Parts: sequence; C-alpha cells; structure tokens
Amino acid sequence: MNINEKIKEKIVLALDVEELEEAKNLVDSLYPYVGTFKVGLQLYTKYGNEVINYISGKNSNFFLDVKLHDIPNTVEKASENVVLRGANFFNVHATGGLKMMEAAVRGAKKASETLGKKEPVILAVTMLTSISQEVMNDEFEIEADVSKFAIRLAKLAKKAGMTGVVASSLEARKIKEACGSAFKVLCPGIRPEWSAKDDQKRVATPKFAIGEGADYLVIGRAVTKPAQGLTPLEAMKKIYDEIGEI
Repeated sequence: MNINEKIKEKIVLALDVEELEEAKNLVDSLYPYVGTFKVGLQLYTKYGNEVINYISGKNSNFFLDVKLHDIPNTVEKASENVVLRGANFFNVHATGGLKMMEAAVRGAKKASETLGKKEPVILAVTMLTSISQEVMNDEFEIEADVSKFAIRLAKLAKKAGMTGVVASSLEARKIKEACGSAFKVLCPGIRPEWSAKDDQKRVATPKFAIGEGADYLVIGRAVTKPAQGLTPLEAMKKIYDEIGEI
C-alpha cells in the first residue's frame, strides 16, 4: 500500500495501552502510517521515558499528552522540560488561563532555542470529549453552551500564542472561523463508522472531522483494539481507505 503522506500527517495514534510491549508492537507495525504517536498519562506514568525513547528510535514524532495545568511558573518550567525531552507535541488545559498558556509558550520557546530545533506544536485543551452539555450544565453548573465555551477558550489560546487547540470536530469549523485557518485543531473522539464509541460522547468519523477542518485526528481503540477480528494494521489501512484522497 502506498502511503498517502497528507493522511499520515493528520494521524495521531493514541497509545492508550497497559503494557510497554503492546505499545512497542503497535509502534513497530504502524509507524509507516502514523504521523505522531500520542503518549498519555496511562502509559507515561507507568513506563516514563522508556516508551518515548522507543518512539524516537523509529524517528517518529511523539505527543506527550499530559495536559499541564498549574500556576504559570510551574507550567513554564514543565513545558521547557517536555521540549528538552524531545516532544514534538504537548498540551495544556486552556482553563488554566491566559497567563499560564503564555508561560507554556515561553518555556517551549526557551527549550527549542537551547536545542536549536523547531518549536513544538503546543495545544490547549478546550473541552474534553467526555464533557457533554448535560455535564456542563448539571455538574459544573455552567449555563454556557459547551460548543460556544470551547470557542471562547480557543480564542484565549490563540491570544496566548498557542499553536492550536484540542477540540471536538463538532467545534472545528467554528474555531477555524474564529481563530483563522493557520490555527491548528486536533480532534479526539475519532471513530470510523465500523468502530464502537466507548465512553466519548462527542465523536465523529475521520472523513467528517477532516471536512470540518481538523488538522490532526486522534485515533485510539479503533486501531489499538479493533473490532471485527481486524489486526491494528488492517484497521489502520481501513481508515486510510475510508478517508480516501485529501
């Protein structure tokens, strides 16, 4: 199969697995098809740098998905360390506020200058895809529409100098309209038609998300634990086929 580089650049594979060997096997079989491997809290808190060293050894990009959220000084130092560790992507919570996001950008820029390398993609998490309108209103007692609130946070992220945001594909088009086409949108909750939705409420197919303006698609269990007796590689090829030409 010839690799469509435009699709590959958009694919962010979530290595949300329990064991290091499982993660390594996924990297080994899928790195030709994956633009960036996402290492989240589940794997990183268990294996630390061992997993990101393995990804780096394949000359692949990695996204350290630890969602920094603290006082500005702490986030600045943590951001610097993340970039010094070699991350091509990382993220912070937009709800940490403008000053915190500005601090993240400063820390990343300082580390990039130290290394003499390109600055990473720094993304602000707007609203987690597990947060529905009901959770927003009933649990948080925030009366704002969840989509409008996400766009407000995206504007704040742009003001802080972030590369883009993590947001539902349901908000991607409006975020692009509000923040400009160069402002990146990474969309989690991506599920092909043939995949289960699991615990995420605001989900979309890969093709729909791209059509709405998504720059990056986070794909996880649809590939790492595929249904229908598929192997991860077969599931990934099926996703490429579903997206088609872009």
